[in-house]
Amino acid sequence: MRYAASPSRRASPSIPYSLMPRPIKVSIHTAALAHNLDVARRSAPNAKVWAVVKANAYGHGIENAYPGLRDADGFGLLDLDEAVRVRELGWAGPILLLEGFFKPEDLAIVDKYGLTTTVHSDEQLRMLEMTRLSKPLNVQLKMNSGMNRLGFAPERFRAAWERARAIPGVSQIVLMTHFSDADGPRGIAYQMEAFERGACDVPGERSLANSAATLFHPEAHGAWVRPGIMLYGSSPKGVDVPAAALDLQPTMTLEAELIGIQDVPAGGTVGYGSAFTAETPMRVGTVACGYADGYPRVAPSGTPVLVDGVRTRTVGRVSMDMLAVDLTPVPQARVGTPVTLWGRGLCIDEVAASAGTLGYELMCAVARRVPVHAN
Repeated sequence: MRYAASPSRRASPSIPYSLMPRPIKVSIHTAALAHNLDVARRSAPNAKVWAVVKANAYGHGIENAYPGLRDADGFGLLDLDEAVRVRELGWAGPILLLEGFFKPEDLAIVDKYGLTTTVHSDEQLRMLEMTRLSKPLNVQLKMNSGMNRLGFAPERFRAAWERARAIPGVSQIVLMTHFSDADGPRGIAYQMEAFERGACDVPGERSLANSAATLFHPEAHGAWVRPGIMLYGSSPKGVDVPAAALDLQPTMTLEAELIGIQDVPAGGTVGYGSAFTAETPMRVGTVACGYADGYPRVAPSGTPVLVDGVRTRTVGRVSMDMLAVDLTPVPQARVGTPVTLWGRGLCIDEVAASAGTLGYELMCAVARRVPVHAN
């Protein structure tokens, strides 16, 4: 099976701005990525860091994120094509497949590119037993400590490790699990107990901590941590513990411009379904951004937005290509005035919370039609 590189969120080519079809863009902030990686290191000073770049670096584009994250100890991701792209960028260090491989033929790519693979099932162990590799590969043996997605049950973990150790194609075995509640009140104690019980006397380094555990649970740091969302300037706890309070900087700014302004009388309505009614006369601006660009359609009136750097709110329903904003606090606004939908000056977690979702989803949902510029 041939793995071709999937389309990536690459930096836009050098095209004169006058030829851009719409005044909207995403800016990726390389220095902020490097800063957030340093926050992860300072949070877990005795651990090595897997920088998680799955989902095309959380929508940032692997090629755009790599310069800011290249000081990591390794990269964690899901897809073989993403792993190949990281290698082709010049990365010679470890690359971890977080879900491992899916078919026996995948192992040819794992072998060729020197990848590290998660092993979480008997089926994967069987494929490794049946495959001849050019060199032994490193694996991360995953325990299901309570999240109940992937991994061996604690009572089966020792037997899985013994089986993996007996495979000639397996070299180092790292012990791995994933937390379901590291960002919430339940915490990680119950999973740590299950992990310690299942991994008792099983030798090997440990890889346990996601972003929330990296920041809030030092007892889970182990030899490796696997920060993801924190690298991209979003808090694992959302607005409850703001990103700025964790010294995290925004890495993606979605910007557009006003393309129209309407004077709406008292009692006038805005947008589809007349979902917003003006209580008093007001100016309403139309922004060149909609749900086809990745802005959440479910964002209600009142979702925060910056117009010319001034905080205001959306009004009415988000359309496919446009949304409306209240210009009452921004009397100077004109057609062409810049609008920040999220990013520098407006934390993505605030927008996500208003829309009833997470910053993760907004980052990953930015549409391919939006030009991307890394700086």
